[in-house]
Amino acid sequence: MARTRLYRDGVLVAEDFPAADVSDHLADPAATVWLDLCAPTEADLATISEELSLHKLAVEDVVQDHQRPKVDRYDTHSFLTAYAVRLDVGTGDLEAIEMDAFITERALVTVRENDGFDITEVLTRWDATADLAKSGVGYLLHGLLDYVVDSHFEAVQTLDEQIEALEDLVFDDDVDHRDMHRRSLHLRKSLVRLRRVVLPMREVVNTLMRRDHNVCDSELMPYYQDVYDHVLRASEWTESLRELITTVRETQLNLQANRLNTIMKKVTGWAAVIAVPTAITGFYGQNIPYPGVDQPWGFWVSTAAIVVFSAGLYLLFKRKDWL
Repeated sequence: MARTRLYRDGVLVAEDFPAADVSDHLADPAATVWLDLCAPTEADLATISEELSLHKLAVEDVVQDHQRPKVDRYDTHSFLTAYAVRLDVGTGDLEAIEMDAFITERALVTVRENDGFDITEVLTRWDATADLAKSGVGYLLHGLLDYVVDSHFEAVQTLDEQIEALEDLVFDDDVDHRDMHRRSLHLRKSLVRLRRVVLPMREVVNTLMRRDHNVCDSELMPYYQDVYDHVLRASEWTESLRELITTVRETQLNLQANRLNTIMKKVTGWAAVIAVPTAITGFYGQNIPYPGVDQPWGFWVSTAAIVVFSAGLYLLFKRKDWL
């Protein structure tokens, strides 16, 4: 079911009226209309396209998934693609929910791929800034962008906390390294996906702030500037987290290599110690006469040699921290 709103002269006068009435309301020059479609069919899109004279390429972009965040400008309207994101704290996986919008002079049509995009939160933001409603479509678009960018900022902040927690576990001796590597990989994939939707938003917001788009008036400019500031902060934060997760990963690998070197060093040291009695008993095990053969003192000499040389090697390796 489509959700709708009608503003007249900056005042909300109607909600949830039939989508078929949109064109009738737009006949009033003082009216601003919002129409929301969740998982629309091709027939729904065709009807709206005919009602608002939307460009066929923009309609095709709605149907095709995995569009890059962007703003395309056509003769009668602009087309926006953006993504709200949500990070699963338990698994570290990031979900990106696409939202498309057709921006005309007095109408905003939002198209969501599913209910994962919380349009109710957008309505809350609109109601909280109702004094800006007289700015028309720019006011509606600001609330929409503010929600999208805030979801990016929250995801970046959560990722930062998750990576810091992972960083604290790097030097912990009682940690499941396999689980830590798996979580590190999930966080890195989520960060890469987040960068793909965050970085292009700088261009998107900057484009909408240009006066030739007739979206942002002088009263809305500080609010759009605030959104742009959040976009820049989120972008810079993702870049720093990218370096941090790479450092954590490299530290994990270096610590593993150091532990392996320590183990090999100790094993080699013990092998050298064990080689002494092996060599001496092997020498005395010859089948030819040698000094002390068949004599008690020969046994005691070989035993003493084993003890002395083994203890000497042990003390030498211990002093050099090889054992």
